[in-house]
Amino acid sequence: MPVAAINITPLIDVMLVLLILFMILAPLKPRGLDASLPERPGPTPPPPPTDPIVLTVEDETFSVNASPVADIHDLDERLKEVLLSRSDRTVFVRASGRVRYGRVVAAMDTARGAGADRIGILGPR
Repeated sequence: MPVAAINITPLIDVMLVLLILFMILAPLKPRGLDASLPERPGPTPPPPPTDPIVLTVEDETFSVNASPVADIHDLDERLKEVLLSRSDRTVFVRASGRVRYGRVVAAMDTARGAGADRIGILGPR
């Protein structure tokens, strides 16, 4: 007596073989996109070092990089002018031991108000 059902055992065998082949070959397939990258230019030279800004506080005068300034208002204008063209806005303050503390603090406040990001303190020469 013939059976009227389809024998699916060979079909399952073929599907398992295909599944195993795909599982083995899928990680071997190279992945990614083709991209054309621009040519990398040579190394850029570092920016030339700039002289530090040194604010010297004396008993009677101020000076910025050894250039004397009359008073605190002129100091503010001079520092704004010097700091405007710089990327590194560090100001070093140098004061002798006989200068009053309040005068040095006023100079540092003026430097901060003129746009100085960092203020360093130097010892007397």
